[in-house]
Amino acid sequence: MKATIEAVRAALDAGATTSKRLVEACLERATAADGEGSRTFVRLFAEQALADAEAIDLRRRAGLWTGPLGGIPISIKDLFDVRGMPTTAGSVALADSAPAAFDAAAVTRLRAAGAVIIGRTNMTEFAFSGLGLNPHYGTPACPFDRAAGRIPGGSSSGAAISVSDGMSIAAIGTDTGGSVRIPAALCGLVGFKPTAARVPLAGALPLSSSLDSIGQIGLSVRCCRILDAILTDQTSQPTPPIGLQGLRLAVPADRVFDDIDPYVKRTFDNAISDLREAGVQVTIIPFPEFVAVGKTAEIATFPAAEGFAWHRDLLTRARDRYDPRVAARLEKGRNISAADYLWLMKRRKELIREARLRATRFDALALPTVPIVAPTIAELEQDDGAYHQTNLLVLRNPTVINFLDGCALSLPCHRPGEAPVGLMLARLNGGDDLVLAIGEAIEACFNESRRRNQ
Repeated sequence: MKATIEAVRAALDAGATTSKRLVEACLERATAADGEGSRTFVRLFAEQALADAEAIDLRRRAGLWTGPLGGIPISIKDLFDVRGMPTTAGSVALADSAPAAFDAAAVTRLRAAGAVIIGRTNMTEFAFSGLGLNPHYGTPACPFDRAAGRIPGGSSSGAAISVSDGMSIAAIGTDTGGSVRIPAALCGLVGFKPTAARVPLAGALPLSSSLDSIGQIGLSVRCCRILDAILTDQTSQPTPPIGLQGLRLAVPADRVFDDIDPYVKRTFDNAISDLREAGVQVTIIPFPEFVAVGKTAEIATFPAAEGFAWHRDLLTRARDRYDPRVAARLEKGRNISAADYLWLMKRRKELIREARLRATRFDALALPTVPIVAPTIAELEQDDGAYHQTNLLVLRNPTVINFLDGCALSLPCHRPGEAPVGLMLARLNGGDDLVLAIGEAIEACFNESRRRNQ
C-alpha cells in the first residue's frame, strides 16, 4: 500500500482497513518474486509484525488508544539495535556479534507510538557511501527507469525503496552526510535530516559521532513531520502552517551547482520560478563557507577519522569480510593525526559561526539535493573511478549541511514521469519545525504546479 501516514491513519480510524491487512500487503510486496524486496530488506519481521498488528487491531476494536502510529508498518535501517538480534549495519563482518540487549532509543519511541516494525532495511555497508551499493545483500534499484537498474542512493537505500515500493508506509534511516536525503531525492520521496542533537543516537551503530543524525523518509512532508515529533518525543505544538507570500529563501551561489546535470539545473530553476510566482522572495547569495567546508576534506574528515576509530579492531580481524571500497575509505582515517582532528573540530566551529551569520537574514536556504540523475548500478559496480567520483558528487551538497550542524529537508521538485530531482531546504540556526512547516507549504505549491502542467 502506497499512502501517506495521515491517509493510512484515517483509513484505520474509519474501519476501512486493519493493521493486519496493511502488514500483509507490505509483506506481499516485500516477498514478491519479481520485486525488489530481497534486496531491500536484510531481515523481515513477518511473524512478529503480524502478531503486533493483530494486537493493535484488538485494541482499536475495544476503543482503546493505539498511539499516533497505531498499527502502521514502518521499516528501520539495519544499523538500529533490535533487542535479541545482532546489529549488522549492512555487513557480514558483524554477523556473529552478540544480540542487542535493548532496542535503540528510536525504535523504542516508534513502538511506544504504536508502529509495527516491518523489518530491517538494506544499506551501504556501515553507512559509508551515498550510492547505496551493497555487495553482500544486493542493491535495490531506484523506482525510476527500473529496467535500467539505477542506484537508489545511500546509505539508507533499502529505507527509500521500502517506501517507494509500498513495503512500508514510511522509513527511519540515518544521515551523516546525506544518507536520508540522497535516496529520497533519487527515488522521488521526501527525506528529513534533523539537527543532529534532536534525536537520541543511543542504539544506532555509529559512523561519525560528530555528524550522525536520525531522520525519516516518506511520501510527504507531513509523514516526516509526524515521525519527527515521535522520535523527538515532542510535547509542544508544531509550528503552524506557513504561507509562501514574503517567505525569504537564499540560493547559495558557491559550489552547489558545480558539475550539475543540465536537466537537474533546469528542473531546480523551474521549481524556483514556481516559488517566485507564489510570492517567495528568492535571493542568490555568495556562500564562501560552502567552499571552505569542501577544503577541510583535503586535510581530514570526521567520517574517516571517527569511523576508523570505531572500525580499527574489526578491520584487523575481518577486513576480508568488508566491502573493499568501504574498507579502503575507512582506512584513510588511519593517516589522520590528532593535530589534524583537533584542527578540524576548531575549523568546524568557526565555519558554523560564520555560516549562521550569513544565513540569518533568510528563512531557509534552497539548493539541489543531488546534482545528478541516478546513474546505473552496473556502471558504478564495474568502475572504481566512476564509483568514487559519483560518490563525492552526490554527497557534496548534503554533507555541507551536516558539517555546519544544520537541518534539511529534500522535496521532489520534478514533473510526473520525469527523472526524480530533489530540492533541499536547509537551516543552519536550528528551527527544524520551521523547515518542516516551510516544506509543507512548498510541497503544496509544487503539487499545484504539477496539476496545472498535466
